[in-house]
Amino acid sequence: MTLSLLLSFVGLCVLLSITPGPDSFLVLRFSIVDARPGIAAAIGSALGGIVWAVVVAAGVAALLEQSATAYRTLKVIGGIYLVYLGIRALVEHRKQRGTDTAQVSGQPSTGAATSIRSAFVAGVVSCLFNPKVGLFYLAVLPQFLTDVTFANTLALGAIECTIAAVEMILLALLASRAVAMLRRPRVRARLEQISAVILAALGIGTAASAA
Repeated sequence: MTLSLLLSFVGLCVLLSITPGPDSFLVLRFSIVDARPGIAAAIGSALGGIVWAVVVAAGVAALLEQSATAYRTLKVIGGIYLVYLGIRALVEHRKQRGTDTAQVSGQPSTGAATSIRSAFVAGVVSCLFNPKVGLFYLAVLPQFLTDVTFANTLALGAIECTIAAVEMILLALLASRAVAMLRRPRVRARLEQISAVILAALGIGTAASAA
């Protein structure tokens, strides 16, 4: 790969990373409560991207391009998962008041650790069941390579995932800081509800588009 191709690829990745997508909204959803779950979701999504890069580098992702059934199945599963996350977020929102009360009373809470772990898993699963990530790597990465090999393809995939992770971590930090400035419970509650609805809507749209 030449330096000009590498710089062009990095520029493309930066542009794509600032385009809102399911992973960005997922990070926002977790960042509303705290920056740490948002960062965990961002890292999880990046790890899912690395898995896709390995799959594409091995040539397996070509099956998705050739098999409409496999592509639709992945989209439906991914859409259902996003809907599940949205619904779960709405349900957990109702329980949040009780958790806040317990924390104010000085009672121990393990919610933070659980939230970070679940946010990381959500980021990984959301990315893994998004076939557009694999097809992006399959279609775009070879255009920036003078020699298409496993190592070169994986290297570009790692670069894209790193850029996306940095962007989403910054998004998580900015979102949590913005929420910290709006500490009124009613405002935070509305933001959580809106983000949950957006996730569910994205899931429905993703599953419906598979038809």
